Amino acid sequence: MNITIRNEEEKDYRKVEEVTREGFWNHFQPGADEHFLLHNLRKSPDFIKELDFVIEADGEIIGSIIFSTARIIDATGIATEVITFGPLTILPDYQKQGLGRKLIQHAIHIATEMGFKAILIYGDPRFYGRLGFRAAEKYDITTADGYYAIGLLAYVLQPGALQKISGRFEESPVYHQIDQTALEAFDSNFEKKQRCETEFQKEFRILLSLVYKAEQEK
Repeated sequence: MNITIRNEEEKDYRKVEEVTREGFWNHFQPGADEHFLLHNLRKSPDFIKELDFVIEADGEIIGSIIFSTARIIDATGIATEVITFGPLTILPDYQKQGLGRKLIQHAIHIATEMGFKAILIYGDPRFYGRLGFRAAEKYDITTADGYYAIGLLAYVLQPGALQKISGRFEESPVYHQIDQTALEAFDSNFEKKQRCETEFQKEFRILLSLVYKAEQEK
């Protein structure tokens, strides 16, 4: 199997949306909205075109990763730019082969060369911890509403980049603007699939609920 990673091109958009939908269908929730999120992120001013990659197996797109700018806002309101990624997709038939790791590591290499300071994401620490991501609490970084979260993770790209930075992590508003009516209209253009609930979805909801309030400023 010949694996290649390259930047996504406009001609790939529909295929990547199909791959993303397939990769996430019934994973975190019944159905999926990640392909619609991807579609909207590309039109956002936070989208980083240079960090928009697809991974191919023998010339066929089997996954992708998309990055956008985000911010850490300190207690005085000063914002420091960081980056985040998602959706990260690998088709089910190609999962558990190290291809997600390969795609992330490629993106990290380019992001470092571009001079970005750090990556902040919401993800499963059991997976991302193996790639060098650490709890954002280590750097005194909370969710946008001031909570430490088990699933909020940080990866430092430039040495010492987060040593004197703390505050609230805020991603692009696009992540929080999924209109259900617009999603259903968009999704109607794809193959009809059955939605269902899974045990992993319940486990993921528990993971998301593992938050606790940060101590008040002294």
